[in-house]
Amino acid sequence: MHLAAAMSRLGTESAFEVLARATRLAQEGRSIINLGIGQPDFPTPPNIVEAAVRALRDGQHGYTPANGILALREAVAEDMALRRGVEVHPDRIVIVPGGKVTMFFAIAMFGEPGAEILYPDPGFPIYRSLIEWTGATAVPIALHESRGFAFSAEEVLAQITPRTRLLIVNSPANPTGGVVPKAELDRLVAGLARFPHVAVLSDEIYARMCYDGVPHASLTAYPEIEDRLILLDGWSKTYAMTGWRLGWGVWPESLVEHATRLAINTHSCVNAATQWAGVEALKGPQDSVERMVATFDERRKLIVAELNRIPGFRCRMPGGAFYAFPNIEGTGKSSRQLQDELLNEAGVAVISGTSFGIHGEGFIRFSYAASSEAIEEACARIRRHLGA
Repeated sequence: MHLAAAMSRLGTESAFEVLARATRLAQEGRSIINLGIGQPDFPTPPNIVEAAVRALRDGQHGYTPANGILALREAVAEDMALRRGVEVHPDRIVIVPGGKVTMFFAIAMFGEPGAEILYPDPGFPIYRSLIEWTGATAVPIALHESRGFAFSAEEVLAQITPRTRLLIVNSPANPTGGVVPKAELDRLVAGLARFPHVAVLSDEIYARMCYDGVPHASLTAYPEIEDRLILLDGWSKTYAMTGWRLGWGVWPESLVEHATRLAINTHSCVNAATQWAGVEALKGPQDSVERMVATFDERRKLIVAELNRIPGFRCRMPGGAFYAFPNIEGTGKSSRQLQDELLNEAGVAVISGTSFGIHGEGFIRFSYAASSEAIEEACARIRRHLGA
């Protein structure tokens, strides 16, 4: 068989590879603590589950509109007004089976040979994978430890060329937990006025997970880029619905038809019952979200304290999401070497920083979407492994 050349450019998400290896070791009888996968360890709230069951019993078994049922798009619009203070017409919202689909649609719209797309590094690995799949040039935006893993607007703007089609922003961020300060977003948006040909994809899937009383700063708050801004958000992280596969995109009016056509050509529509669960998630009680985020905040402080007790590690306090991204250069080991050692010899699954880009060398990603007991035991195992 002769595959298209683009298939050789398609990357992967290493967290799932490490998960598979960790699962195999556990099946062999090894004690494995998994701090690698980015998935809340909370169940989906029962009111959301019941809404899906009710929808199935009520006969919600057929196709829905490609852009999502109106009730869900209206619920998203209400949520946008409540949490971001932005009025969005439901017709600009496209419901998709997971946040990655909005990402795929945006990159597919703008990526082709000769184009350039800027993306955060260290960053979610699928950004670069999809950019290169389209044949576009992937241009990394360096996220610096010294800046709390926020970008410099000046550096980003300096990387824009006439070939730049799309800029990807992710805050709060995977894998670093970094949060871009509003002042830096102000500078970025002001500078983008010089580059009207550049669209922006703002990945805000962790928007509800900000700490220390710092409110989430959304790019949707800047009307001057509304006509070229794509927002990515969804239910997976906030409502512990990773397996439900449900996300949304808010698109400029000029791109909604293109996004909807891509939906028709790929997945037709999102599972009907899942969409009614999404309505309940947004419109129902939010106390489960508040409890989960408060628990993550406690674990955030715990894991940073524990990681900083490990010889050769230093870890900044993440401002959002549920990841810690310690610098491990003091161990004298490469990121991949330490990742493999910790899994195979210490029974702790983590992800090498190089899985998230060239600027990830010297770092390891920990997910603190695990119990405090698991975090403490994992860090104790690492200290023992390193002879501390």
